[in-house]
Formats: sequence, C-alpha cells, structure tokens
Amino acid sequence: MRRDYYEILGVSRDAREDDIKKAFRRRARELHPDVNPDPDAEARFKEAAEAYEVLADPETRELYDRYGHDGLRGRPAPDFADFASFQDLFDAFFGGDVFGRPAGRRSGDDVAVAVEISFAESALGTTRPLEYEVVAACETCSGSGAAPGSRMQRCAACAGQGQVRQVARGPFGQFLRTQVCPECRGAGEAPAEPCSDCRGAGRRPAVSRLTIDVPAGIANGQRIRIPGRGAAGERGAPPGDLYVLVQVAEDERFVRDGLDIVTRVAVPVTDAMVGAAVTVPTVDGEAHLELRPGTQPGDEVVLRGKGFPAINGRGRGDQRVVVEVRVPKVQTDEGREAVGRLAEHLTERSYREDEGFFDRLKHAFR
Repeated sequence: MRRDYYEILGVSRDAREDDIKKAFRRRARELHPDVNPDPDAEARFKEAAEAYEVLADPETRELYDRYGHDGLRGRPAPDFADFASFQDLFDAFFGGDVFGRPAGRRSGDDVAVAVEISFAESALGTTRPLEYEVVAACETCSGSGAAPGSRMQRCAACAGQGQVRQVARGPFGQFLRTQVCPECRGAGEAPAEPCSDCRGAGRRPAVSRLTIDVPAGIANGQRIRIPGRGAAGERGAPPGDLYVLVQVAEDERFVRDGLDIVTRVAVPVTDAMVGAAVTVPTVDGEAHLELRPGTQPGDEVVLRGKGFPAINGRGRGDQRVVVEVRVPKVQTDEGREAVGRLAEHLTERSYREDEGFFDRLKHAFR
C-alpha cells in the first residue's frame, strides 16, 4: 500500500506551498548520506521527491486531494534513472548541496590509518609518529590550479556561476534542473594557465607526516579523529579528516575489564597457608602486596587506582589480582611424612572460611 504524500513529508493537508518546500528540504537533509548511513536513505529520498513533485504543483495536488493516488493514474511515475548519483538528485532539486555548500566543490575525503600500541601505553597514553599517503594541495600553485604568475579567469561555460541549468521534463511537467558545470567543476573560474605539476587540479598525491597524542585509557578498536588532516578538497573546499584506528596489542600479564585491569599471581600453597609478600606487575611497574594467611585459590587482592583512567572523565579503575595457589606433587617418602606431620597440626577450624559462600560470590564479582 502506497504511503500518503502528506505523511511522507510530515505536513498537514492544508499546508502552504512554502511549508511543503521547507518540509521537503528538511527531509532531504535527514536523508543525505553525509548524515544518514542507512542504505535505504536513497529510496526514501526518492519517495519524498515524488511526494514533493505532486504536492508542489497545484494541478496535481488538487487531483491527489480529491482522488488520492487513483487520481494520478495514467500519469507516469517519477523516474530518477537519469541522475548519475545520489548527490545529483539533490543538485536537481536544490541547485547544489542541501547544506549550502557550493555544488561541485567537494570536500576532501576522509583518510583512515591504523596504529598499534602496547597494553601499558593504552593505559598511560603515548605518542605515535604517522606517515601516510594522501591527496594534498599542490605546493607549486598553493591549491589554486593556476601556474605561478598566472591568474584565474571566469569560466566561459557557466559565466562564472559554477552551474549550468537545463529544463528537464518530468512525469508531472517541467522543472529546472541545475547541474555542476563540467568545465570548472562548480568553481566558477578556471586557471588561465594550468599548473604544470597538478595539471590544473590543485591537488596531487603526497606523503603526510605528523605525530599524534594517544590519550590514556583508550581501548582497542577506538578511533581518534584529527580534523583537516585528510585529503585536500577541490579548489575552495575544506579538506577531509584523518581517522586513526588504535589497535592495542595483547599482553599475557593483563586483561582489561572496563576500567579495571585483571592479572594473576601464582603462589605456593605454603605461602597461601601462612601468608607472604609477593610482587605483581602493573602498567606503572612492579607493586608489592601482602597475602593474608589462609589465602584461598581465586581470592582477589585489589590495588586501588592501578587501572585505566576514564577518557574525558575523572577517576581511574583498579587492578584486581587473582591469586592462583599452586599445589605441589609430593613424590618422596620424606615429603609424605612431612605432610602427614603437618596434617596432625591442622584441625577443622583450620579449614573454616572467613566469609560465607554468598559473601565470597559477591567478592568475586565485585
């Protein structure tokens, strides 16, 4: 079942022509691929364009108001096959970009690179030098496209407007179709003598180098956006952005859990029984902690403030040290006798837990 045209544009049936035009422009902005990654956005824009063509023309609107979609039978449905791209659709209706940017002067593309850092660097922050290939503004002509010493002149094809207009016939009558001037690409001017290095394009391949700051607390797979360090735009258009994908190398000593760091320490059963001082690794270096007598397998000791800091926030997570108790194999008679003598000194009270089952469960999942 076809949707109501007024519903598609979000206007009432008594909406004025200006309101319909504003509603269509608003819907176009919402569906533009720069802000809407939905793959169905183009189809929804065409649906909105069809509604606009009908409601913007008084004759077809009157037929639709009286008879609905049936009143438009016999008229060919809008055909957008002649438009080369999604942007061309916007150009046809708005004479350029719906965001007010000059048609044809496209912003530079975004560029993505990846860097790898260590686990400790992800917690403490670091810097990384980058070197990547990019389309940059031509240094010879400073991005103008004109040879040094020459000047820019008005484009003869569009008389300096940057656009050429054609009257196109649509299914509901004629409408003025505006296209980017193919000669000057929307600039309205062209170099009298093109730059020999970039052949008048104002851009050429280059290698860009910079050093970036990787913030403390960044996680594997997060991106850092650096505005204006992507590819150069066409003459007069802004450059794209650089996106740095951060990959954190695994560390066999640590596991990240939110802002906390989890690590393990293995101790002999005798140390667990009587208590001991042990050394554990942290991202800040080694730390010392005391194990209480009777430490059980899986017990946790918390080192406050030894975890990850919150990016753009306050505070820092903890490091949770999980105790792994190593039980030796007793393979000699003398060893078995020694264990037997030890067992004679242990009573049922020696095996009593200091906290109940549910307390230990809460402690483990704290």
